[in-house]
Amino acid sequence: MPAPTGSDLTGDEIILEPDVQDFLAWLAVERGRSVNTLSAYRRDLLRYQAHLVHRHRSVVNAVDDDVIAFIHVLQGSGLAASSITRTLVAVRGLHRFLVAEEVRPHDPAADVEIPRVPRGLPKALTVDQVSSLIEAVGGDDRVARRDRAILETLYGTGARISELVGLSIGDIDLHDGLVRVMGKGAKERIVPLGRHAVTSIEAWLDPAGRGAMQPPRWARRGDAEAVFLNQRGGRLSRQGAWGVVRSRGAAVGLGEELTPHVLRHSCATHMLDHGADIRTVQELLGHASISTTQIYTKVSAERLLAVYRAAHPRASGV
Repeated sequence: MPAPTGSDLTGDEIILEPDVQDFLAWLAVERGRSVNTLSAYRRDLLRYQAHLVHRHRSVVNAVDDDVIAFIHVLQGSGLAASSITRTLVAVRGLHRFLVAEEVRPHDPAADVEIPRVPRGLPKALTVDQVSSLIEAVGGDDRVARRDRAILETLYGTGARISELVGLSIGDIDLHDGLVRVMGKGAKERIVPLGRHAVTSIEAWLDPAGRGAMQPPRWARRGDAEAVFLNQRGGRLSRQGAWGVVRSRGAAVGLGEELTPHVLRHSCATHMLDHGADIRTVQELLGHASISTTQIYTKVSAERLLAVYRAAHPRASGV
């Protein structure tokens, strides 16, 4: 039977083997995986099982060559590298489970290397671009005050967009210039705000700013404590904050270049450019591993190299 193509691997007509169903149940009950994660695993394992059916195999008698062939099929199917990696993580997890449960003696995926997803360099704005972005938010109305405070806080703290919209009034200490941020995994960290961010937040929290956006009656519990509000007087959503950043970026010609994450990248990159210790930047951003932060050192090094080549008389070979 010919090798399956990418379109053959939908798994639409495949019923999950009992052992695969047991694995998914284990993920749900023992590991507490979310509904979305379980759904993704189910799709990926249906694809894998369809591949095995074409090779007259099952998850119980699959061998190393079956897993390797599956990688090749995935790579030829047009899937993104990140999707291929996610699928193979599911396959690996399944086979480890089957060995642990003594369903089969050998793990055919144990020695198969998962292709690495190329990590693109973070795209940082220049310091001048950040200044132009914030300074372009003109006016003193409530929306302008809010939007300036959002941009200053994202850039000044390196916070994620979800962390920003989750801020409550009690999280901010304007006197000492500190903010309490709840990061991934409900991990709390205290980070400095910076003078410009403090000034912009003070202006936003003034009666002419947030006070003017506050509704006569709060619609939802918790909105009253929200730092950032939408124009209906509710807590600003993640999508709403994205819209603020995108619209303000478009106004200064940044267009698709600007996202909330770009401001986070810019914060980290500019701090390293100006001599900050990598451990300090790791703590500021809330990275669990310093390896995540280290990618910014490469950004700074490449920027240094570009400036050197452009400015040094003997760098270009002219």
